[in-house]
Amino acid sequence: MIPRGGPGAMNSQSRSTSFSTSVPQIPNQRAARRPSVSSRFSYAVSIAEQGEAQTAQGVAAQHQIEEEIAQIKRYEDFTTIDWVQDAAREQLRRKARRKRNAGLWDAGRFDWRHRIRESYDAAQGWIVVTIIGAAIGLNAAFLNIITEWLSDIKLGHCKTAFYLNENFCCWGEDNGCDDWQKWTGLSPINYFIYILFAILFACTSATLVKSYAPYAAGSGISEIKCIIAGFIMKGFLGFWTLIIKSLALPLAIGSGLSVGKEGPSVHYAVCTGNVISRLFAKYRRNASKTREILSACAAAGVAVAFGSPIGGVLFSLEEMSSYFPLKTMWRSYFCALVATAVLSAMNPFRTGQLVMFQVHYDRSWHFFEILFFILLGICGGLYGAFVMKWNLRVQAFRKKYLTNYAILEATLLAAATAIVCYPNSFLRIEMTESMEILFLECEGAEDYQGLCDKDHRFRNVVSLLLATVLRIFFVIISYGCKVPAGIFVPSMAIGASFGRSVGIIVQALHEANPQSPFFAACLPDVPCITPGTYAFLGAAAALSGIMHITVSVVVIMFELTGALTYILPTMIVVGVTKAVSELFGKGGIADRMIWFSGFPFLDNKEEHNFGVPVSHAMIKDVTSIPTNGMTLQQIEALLAEDNYQGFPIVEDEHSKILVGYIGRTELRYAVDRAKRERTLSPQAKCTFAPPPSSVNASTTGVDITTPLGITPGLARMDSFNTINFAGSSSTPAATSSFSNFINFSRYVDTTPVSAHPRLPLETVMELFRKIGPRVILIEYHGKLMGLVTVKDCLKYQFKVEAMEEVADGHGAEQQQHQQQPQPGVSNDERLWELMQRVAGWVSNKVSLASGGRIRLRDSLDLPREPLIGAGAGMGGGSNSTVRRRDDQILDGTEDEDEDGVELESQDWERYPR
Repeated sequence: MIPRGGPGAMNSQSRSTSFSTSVPQIPNQRAARRPSVSSRFSYAVSIAEQGEAQTAQGVAAQHQIEEEIAQIKRYEDFTTIDWVQDAAREQLRRKARRKRNAGLWDAGRFDWRHRIRESYDAAQGWIVVTIIGAAIGLNAAFLNIITEWLSDIKLGHCKTAFYLNENFCCWGEDNGCDDWQKWTGLSPINYFIYILFAILFACTSATLVKSYAPYAAGSGISEIKCIIAGFIMKGFLGFWTLIIKSLALPLAIGSGLSVGKEGPSVHYAVCTGNVISRLFAKYRRNASKTREILSACAAAGVAVAFGSPIGGVLFSLEEMSSYFPLKTMWRSYFCALVATAVLSAMNPFRTGQLVMFQVHYDRSWHFFEILFFILLGICGGLYGAFVMKWNLRVQAFRKKYLTNYAILEATLLAAATAIVCYPNSFLRIEMTESMEILFLECEGAEDYQGLCDKDHRFRNVVSLLLATVLRIFFVIISYGCKVPAGIFVPSMAIGASFGRSVGIIVQALHEANPQSPFFAACLPDVPCITPGTYAFLGAAAALSGIMHITVSVVVIMFELTGALTYILPTMIVVGVTKAVSELFGKGGIADRMIWFSGFPFLDNKEEHNFGVPVSHAMIKDVTSIPTNGMTLQQIEALLAEDNYQGFPIVEDEHSKILVGYIGRTELRYAVDRAKRERTLSPQAKCTFAPPPSSVNASTTGVDITTPLGITPGLARMDSFNTINFAGSSSTPAATSSFSNFINFSRYVDTTPVSAHPRLPLETVMELFRKIGPRVILIEYHGKLMGLVTVKDCLKYQFKVEAMEEVADGHGAEQQQHQQQPQPGVSNDERLWELMQRVAGWVSNKVSLASGGRIRLRDSLDLPREPLIGAGAGMGGGSNSTVRRRDDQILDGTEDEDEDGVELESQDWERYPR
């Protein structure tokens, strides 16, 4: 249920056992012991005994009701999955299948056809994973080929075959060839063509995303984390999202924007898994099995992005999945294996490498270099904290002011990036190509722009440091624009350029002081310092700093190099990065985006110590339904209000003795079905009381409730037969004295998750993480006291953190407020006014130059509807994060936006609470 005016419980009945130490009451006023977890799941195992008492017609009717309700829920958006209910339903299906097979054995009808069908059902999971892995590998290979061609076409073309990129056109050559020709012999014209291609690619990518699949924008990792945890976002993993993501991603990378394809690789991999698995009924009707597939696809996406299958599995375990059993790990391992094998067979670079920046080192390292490795780790942690803080502020500004200008924003960003980056030789080329150059050793490798030339060291260091600073700036303002955009490779490119500059400086210090005791470990006449390894370790530090992941980064970098000798330096760098990052707050950029977007997600990385019971966070003003007394008109009026997504069932409004819980979807379905089957009076009495058999069983502590909340005592009869309140039933042909009564008791969940009001809030949050209910009812000695949802826990958490930040920074904030020259105007508003003036000036010049044929002002004067509180929570401290107000956290009960606008641009304030 959802309390009036407060955050809501989820829109279907919660399934789980009670964790309360109190004793709930039942309708006959006798004390009852609420069933435990084992008793609820033992029912799924022992359903056969109850099934024997049911007629075939009753079983068929029950199955039909379950399927119809499940079909309705599949079309609900922004809802959450009750994992206990889903697991119990799967247990029931398995038991029913085993019972059916046992009946076939007894009848002698279990022939070879049934054996083949059973074998196929058992192997279906591996078959699906194989198909998905192959599809992901093929898609990754084609995207790599297209991306390289689009990146090179901005600089020139191949005279022999226009469809070849520079590497294939000049196969076997180190520094270009005659077959690869620049567009013109004039550098200014080539500069202009470079900018023109960048604008064209970015505009096309943004247009495809905005017009056909708004969910294809961004990285998608934060949303996928919530989806795997049970949050439903209809269309985010759909077919059109997969198509547009695959088409727009190469265009976005080819435009030169400071975004990467490795994050979106996870998104299109998970989309592939979702689309293919939906073709199989086994996964279409079971959320827990779909979760296994999505986790495996996330691993495969990272595997094809970095050529690291084991690293992909560890990434899915460390970052993506909140529930990762051994079975899921094997699925992920196999899916990553198949995807990587297919990518290797496709061999998109014709070098045997899975990714362009794969490299091998044949030198070792020295212990004195650990000091410089620690420096790289410290800089990696500082980089992650700095970029996350300022990128979230840019995201808030984008959400508030630039929502209506998605295409124009992406186009101008691409133009600015091309204008600034073209003069720098390390920014002009695609980021993966630059990492390939920076990772290589100088001996026996291509000398790009004199990178290994001793005479050009100062110039190269300045160029690399300038590239680092500019790339950081463009990553901050580009990540989050409405094109497919990741942050993995941009961060690694930043770390590689900075690390290479450090390596060149260390190499110069050694050559200037070869006899120094500090370099005593270096052998004479042998290269001592390898700058490429510093670039490699800098990339690892930056990736760990922005994502806050450790083990998977070490394994990914090891699989990229294949060098066992550099595992220890990589572990040192990543460990230092992790320690520095933790000083500025927990959670990487994906976790910060979850908080910023307001998704109901409880992160298992955080440890809380609130020291308060759950009664401090629960909703006390709860609208409940009595077991008897309400009319059909009153029930429909209750359903007509969007504030309610579920309702606790109590004995009466005065005693508040908890009987069960019914979801809004189930109640809506029950009312519609009753009205379809017969004509009902608006004053027809409705009952939600369980039958006497259920009451008697409850007093003995035996759980006889089906996993779907359908009362077995009524499973044999149509739930819409008229009944009296004494428990007797009659058919529709019965006497008219019973014609105004409707029984909804079979839809009541008689064993909802419940907790004592004094149960610690931390324990309740663990219940949400571990067993995944939608709502937890709070009861005391059987009396309903309130309810709590994930949103309520997050609201309390944000409230406590906000109070702590106010208490810690009250003096500094007060001083800053006193120094503010214009208290009524924020910096964001000043920046927006400046942008409007500049845009107006540019539009006027363009209009004059074109004789009025080109007018940009119309597109710049579109009406704007800023989001309320979009930038709330921005702090000045380095460890502050931009968060939505606590009343903007999604309930998991919202309806889909009919216009299908971007996720980041939706105004969550319009959704009911």
